[in-house]
Amino acid sequence: MKPLAWSRRDCLLGAASLGLSSLPHWTHAGGQLEEPLADSVRGALSAAISNSAPPVPEFTDLEKRLAYLRWLGTSSGRLQRRKTEFQTRIEFLQTVWYETRRAGLDITMVLGLIQVESAFRKFAISRVGARGYMQIMPFWSRLIGDGDPSRLFNMQTNLRFGCVILRHYLDRERGDTFLALGRYNGSRGRAEYPNAVYAASRNWAHPDA
Repeated sequence: MKPLAWSRRDCLLGAASLGLSSLPHWTHAGGQLEEPLADSVRGALSAAISNSAPPVPEFTDLEKRLAYLRWLGTSSGRLQRRKTEFQTRIEFLQTVWYETRRAGLDITMVLGLIQVESAFRKFAISRVGARGYMQIMPFWSRLIGDGDPSRLFNMQTNLRFGCVILRHYLDRERGDTFLALGRYNGSRGRAEYPNAVYAASRNWAHPDA
């Protein structure tokens, strides 16, 4: 995919159209490649995206709730330098926790992926147009969403898309995280991106994750 050539004027117009008060935060991440989807797969992914359940943790016993609170406290401390506002930080972590479990993903891997993709910047934009925390390519809005790529800057929408897409790639690669991460980045078979995510994931390791 040919990188987009953005001028400063393009950036200003884009920021204004999105209601942003400053220029987008550029990233150098790659982007998922658009591939044909079978109707059944497209339908399943669309259903996974459209489920509107709120990101509210539910626990079957006290110990699981305490483990979650320990994880939340530790992760909040680690994230404080990148997200200084307490409530924003907690809402972000709670949503990541919810969406990763909903998709059956390893939360440390997802946090590592977010760190590599966007450095935890909500309005990050890559040189190929990927958006938000998990750097979702706009074509996914057309394939499995409502067709509005601006919604990819919404926190829960972005995390939901990212987790559902990563789950899809893991399923395609039969659980092989190396290949699935490469596919997520558009660099399947190359080691640089998976290794970067694995390294970043170690920053978020926690016994209660």
